[in-house]
Amino acid sequence: MARAMILLWALTLILLVPAISVVAQTIGVNWGTITFRQLDPNIVVKMLHDNGFKKVKLFEPDSGILDALAGTDIEVMLGIPNYFLQSLSSDYKSAQAWVKQNVTTYNPGKKDGVNIKIVTVGNEAFLTSYNGTYINITYPAMKNIYKALNEAGYGNKQIKVSTPVNGDVYTTTSYRPSDGVFRPDIKDVMIQICEFLQENESPFIVNIYPFFNLYQTPGFPEEYAFFDNNGNFSLEDHGAYYTNVFDANVDNLVASMRKAKFDNLKIVVGEVGWPSDGNVYATPKNAQRFYNGLFKKLAEKKGTPLMPNLDPEVYLFCLLDENFKSTDPGLFERHWGMFTFDGQPKYPMDLSGKGQNKMLVGAKNVPYLAKQWCVHNKEASNQQDLPEKVGYACNNTDCTSIAEGASCGGISADMNASVAFNMYYQMQDQNKKACDFQGLAKITTNDPSTGNCHFPIMIKKYVPSSHSHHGHHSGAGYSSSYLSLPFLFQIVVGICLVLFA
Repeated sequence: MARAMILLWALTLILLVPAISVVAQTIGVNWGTITFRQLDPNIVVKMLHDNGFKKVKLFEPDSGILDALAGTDIEVMLGIPNYFLQSLSSDYKSAQAWVKQNVTTYNPGKKDGVNIKIVTVGNEAFLTSYNGTYINITYPAMKNIYKALNEAGYGNKQIKVSTPVNGDVYTTTSYRPSDGVFRPDIKDVMIQICEFLQENESPFIVNIYPFFNLYQTPGFPEEYAFFDNNGNFSLEDHGAYYTNVFDANVDNLVASMRKAKFDNLKIVVGEVGWPSDGNVYATPKNAQRFYNGLFKKLAEKKGTPLMPNLDPEVYLFCLLDENFKSTDPGLFERHWGMFTFDGQPKYPMDLSGKGQNKMLVGAKNVPYLAKQWCVHNKEASNQQDLPEKVGYACNNTDCTSIAEGASCGGISADMNASVAFNMYYQMQDQNKKACDFQGLAKITTNDPSTGNCHFPIMIKKYVPSSHSHHGHHSGAGYSSSYLSLPFLFQIVVGICLVLFA
């Protein structure tokens, strides 16, 4: 999920999100799988049911997940990663093969099948950071997938086809949302795609992130990223007043579509959320504040100044933390989940938007490893080697929680070392040899968690059942790629040098 949109102040005020009014039934979740240890999909599906989520968005086919979703009433938005776009656009047989393997196999429309409603071709393919790589192949790939779906018997709009885009596909000729236009270099392609969506009654899917406005733009007013601004900051646009960047962004999109003569396209918010760790702004408190403001807005059904009746589906980003995501965009990338990687809720939420704030229902019957942790051994004589050992651990695990401003950052050198050692130990399946570090670490059965700094226990390995329809995939369809070790190593070693100086 790359977010390469560092823009001028006036532009960023209006460039990243749609506003809507929905009820809980139209709220879905993104289910990503870029994680060291995937939670059993059957446990996750039960968790979805327990919390009333009826819609889920997948970034690519995963046989274990699709098998678990089979026979349920959960609607599925099924993604095709960007790396398939070239073959799908140039070779119709590739599109036929993809549909056969990933759609037909799962019997959509049947009682025991997967309730696939939308196939998304590519993900944020027009990001400026991709330097035009996918501009000329996304639309042809969409047409081929649509044709293949029709040929396979899923025509008559049974399964729709779209492509999720980021807010940088549109811009503005001024600071006003009403002056929004599609980005000049992709205007022709966006018109083609909008024509396709309109003809086939498919939705326009946009991913939206107020967090990035705040994170990327020095001086951005913090209140404007949330919904409880209370008039502390507002943007005037021909008599309309915007008190949050969410509304301003959706109207930027609406204005762009209107100028291109597409007034009636259904808008779906493919991703929207707030991270809970890895940055000073990424906290459980802020995430809860953002979501509760979002849900309240949706429940009020007020839309936006340009679209007061706007009421699209919204897919929250995301369901579970993904501790193998790239940290290139920021250390917070691994902490977007409303639930931890093992399916435990992080903070109370009010999905109704009506003041019913309560904890979500966590995953049940999660198979954990033993209740033991690896911590820093303060009695070891070679304490001068600690920064080096912590650096090694962090280069081979996830240390984003000890960054400055993160949940475990700045507590103490001892605690930061323990966090690093424990994460390494847990990701090595609690192998005794993984908790040594030349005597600088030791195993304990006393939970070292303190305050907001949580020491996780790894879950047991999920093994897909032998009856899975086809080979298991482990999700790589995001804008962000897998673990970026050199980047993380530099960050953590820098932290260690400060902590242990």
